[in-house]
Amino acid sequence: MRALFGNVAFRRLFAGRIITNAGDSLYYIAAMWLAYDLSGSAIYTGLAGFLTLAPQALQFLTGPFVDRWDLRRLLVATQVLQGVLVLIIPFAAWKGWLSVELVLIVMPVVAMLNQFVYPAQNAALPRIVDREELVDANSAFSFAYQGVDTAFSSLGGILVALVGAVSLYLIDSVTFAMTALIFAATRIPALEDSETEESTDHVASSLSNYVENLREGIEYTRGTILVLMLIPPLVANFAVGATMATLPVFASLRGGAGTYGMLLAAITAGLLLGALGASLLKGVSVQRLMAIGFFLSGVTWLGAIYVQWLPATAMLFCLAWIPIGATNVVFMSLIQTYVPEKLLGRVTSVIISGSAVAEPLGSLLGGVAGETIGSTVVVAVTGIGFLFVTLYWVMHPVLRHLPAIEKIEPTEYGLKQV
Repeated sequence: MRALFGNVAFRRLFAGRIITNAGDSLYYIAAMWLAYDLSGSAIYTGLAGFLTLAPQALQFLTGPFVDRWDLRRLLVATQVLQGVLVLIIPFAAWKGWLSVELVLIVMPVVAMLNQFVYPAQNAALPRIVDREELVDANSAFSFAYQGVDTAFSSLGGILVALVGAVSLYLIDSVTFAMTALIFAATRIPALEDSETEESTDHVASSLSNYVENLREGIEYTRGTILVLMLIPPLVANFAVGATMATLPVFASLRGGAGTYGMLLAAITAGLLLGALGASLLKGVSVQRLMAIGFFLSGVTWLGAIYVQWLPATAMLFCLAWIPIGATNVVFMSLIQTYVPEKLLGRVTSVIISGSAVAEPLGSLLGGVAGETIGSTVVVAVTGIGFLFVTLYWVMHPVLRHLPAIEKIEPTEYGLKQV
């Protein structure tokens, strides 16, 4: 992995990921807590989660643009626009206009802009590192993502308690500005394919061309094993969405904003450790990794709900997410290894949209359920969802035979080169 950081483009993309993820972590915590603080209702936190997460289900619409547009310019533009938008909240607070409705309007707009960022970064990675370095590069990116989340989720909870959620939006605007400067200095090679050389104006104005590119990404995905692998994330994401909607309420029952930050930090610490160890699992069967990993996640998550001592709950939350962190890296590496580069932005966005579509729905319904049956019951649903994923990987006639990434025969699973 040391060789990766000798690559200037990778190093800058990595640094940009760290800083923008720091801003995202603070923004999410601030937004969810602010929605709860302004309304006092789990229904509003559920709605806030729904509006923030729903744009992920539309990420497939960004794929054709990611594959056509200049990635560096796209990354810079998204950071600048997000930085301007998050300033609306502190400005409204200063003028006395702040309301839960305004928070609910700003959140999805910023989130929609963010849907261009991760497909663009994923599409850029194979252009700046060698193929055999992809798992290590993804592991490093996931480590950075989860590591920053761990630190800033914990810090965010503390800052919300000390200075208020609105102040975090000011910090966010600075992180977006810094990331825009870093991305502006990053050289990302263009694809050799001539279709990427079309002007942005032409691509943006050609609806038929856009629809054709979108169709290509969807059609490619439909013919591969990737479709079968979407079912478990759908179930897990629905449960996670419900949990995140009620977590502020769950945390307030066990301590308040500080507890909220601690539990979020525990979750992201688990993802971090899993991502860090993913490169050690390259030779392990994908089926075994998924089945055993989600089983351990389900058991430890339910255990965390049962215990009443906060440090034990946080520790079990952390352990539950270690397998998830590892499987996320392995899945993304599989896509980047076998999907043709010219389709990578489209396919990645289709996969992310497909897997994310259940999370906003889970958030919306979870908020309602949290008001009626209690936040603890809703949080427990995540553990049950993880156990269902285990059953799926054990029982599916195709997935139960899926070998390690390096041993997969692409044509056998529809991962053809086009």
